[in-house]
Amino acid sequence: MSFVTDIPPASSEDTFRHFSARLSLETDCADVADAFATGCVDFVLLHVVGSSETFAKKHIPGALHLPHRDITEERMADWPEDTVFVTYCAGPHCNGADRAAVKLAELGRPVKIMIGGLTGWEDEGFAFTGSEVTAAAE
Repeated sequence: MSFVTDIPPASSEDTFRHFSARLSLETDCADVADAFATGCVDFVLLHVVGSSETFAKKHIPGALHLPHRDITEERMADWPEDTVFVTYCAGPHCNGADRAAVKLAELGRPVKIMIGGLTGWEDEGFAFTGSEVTAAAE
């Protein structure tokens, strides 16, 4: 018996509940990119870390810069209550997306995290936008 099967897999019902719960909390870079490519963007993508200058240099196309420290009830009033937000940060080494998700949830806002963040986006080969990207292309 291997370490893989030493502990038997969960039941199908438990597996379904577990992974459905995870998917209700997170999305990935490919799904976000597909939504933008097909024009089926039914969420607001939030870049939740860094300065305005850093955001201007390089970010995911379609994202809005809203650092997690600036997520307040007053700021979020710009969107309808049922708006779905997707947060992302620098990558797996950063917890800014988690911090933003907590704040949004505390405000009663639907939210998911885009796993991988900027690092995942780059790993998938998706394009960025910003002055740093424009300069590199010249």
